[in-house]
Amino acid sequence: MMESFERFGLIINDTVVRTPIALASMAGIVDADYALARAPHIGAAFIGGYSIDERTITAAREIARAGERKEFLYDDPVLELTTQMNRMKGSDIVLGLNLRGSAPESFGAIADALGDSVVYEIDAHCRQKPMTDAGCGEHFLSHPKELLNVVRTLKGAGVTVSVKMRAGVAADDRMLAKKLWSAGADILHVDLMDSGIAKLRQIRNSCPLMLIANNSISSFDAAKEMFSHGADLVSLARKSDKRTLAGLDAAITRYTDEQGWYNSPKQLCRGGDIRALTFCCMPVKDCPLIPTLKRIGMTKEEFLALKLGSGKNTPLEGGQHTCFGSLVWCCKMSSPCMFRDMTLQQENLTGKEYMRLKRELSDTIMGRVFHDVPHDDAG
Repeated sequence: MMESFERFGLIINDTVVRTPIALASMAGIVDADYALARAPHIGAAFIGGYSIDERTITAAREIARAGERKEFLYDDPVLELTTQMNRMKGSDIVLGLNLRGSAPESFGAIADALGDSVVYEIDAHCRQKPMTDAGCGEHFLSHPKELLNVVRTLKGAGVTVSVKMRAGVAADDRMLAKKLWSAGADILHVDLMDSGIAKLRQIRNSCPLMLIANNSISSFDAAKEMFSHGADLVSLARKSDKRTLAGLDAAITRYTDEQGWYNSPKQLCRGGDIRALTFCCMPVKDCPLIPTLKRIGMTKEEFLALKLGSGKNTPLEGGQHTCFGSLVWCCKMSSPCMFRDMTLQQENLTGKEYMRLKRELSDTIMGRVFHDVPHDDAG
């Protein structure tokens, strides 16, 4: 798995993620067997959704009786989930359990029973009326304090927490993302619906959480668009057939091995998220960099010091013949630049190595931007 870590640098729940492709839950369909059948081409699987208390189990039975959709039906959620977890043993897939519960105590009880070897994904996504009436799914997005209490309860159990949400439902997705970060969430799994990359970029610029982009991502071009606007992984549900997954996995791996940074952002001046500060030149002209620095509360002087300090004693420090005298100010490899390329040749750096260094610089910048976790208002 070291090769996967060197390629993508992804870790979830203390486990290396083999590829930035995940399975998204589909009630009554995505279980351990479904995930294992696709194991060669996924890095993570969020199986479920699984109802975990009396109200949501009753809602699942009501949905199934009405013939609206398939559901996983059982009497004992702990037994069912334990069975699913046991089937996944020996697999290198990072396992997540997409759970539907109506109260924080329900999630806490499941976490206490099952332990910390899996990711606990709160279903704030389902919009079936019996489920929302039971107090879960999209209900959480219109009652965010309830959702935050569930996150806090799970984090109190010492487990990794993901929130599966639908974009454009909450009053303010950016504010919700910040509050979920403050409450202790680790992952945001976002169904972008019709919101697309603009919403993804907004969320990326609001928090440092791992982001999984979902909805109609079945081609490399679609995945690359999500990666370049802030996604760490992409997830597939209805289009998760083996052929699609195999093609996507191969294309992402090939691109990464050629370019060095699988989810490198578009440059800021071309609509990129704040990770793209790694590609920005000095703040000497009127461009998107200036309002971005104001928005994140960083002065020009602080930005200068951060980039120059981060590049010191690294191959990015050099480049006296580049526009601003150092590779820390140079742009993405996809942008033609004879001065950058000449410097890379002089420094015996490949484009791939340069992009890896730019990723490390971006990580440092993001660490500075999101250094302080917002105050968690438990009221």
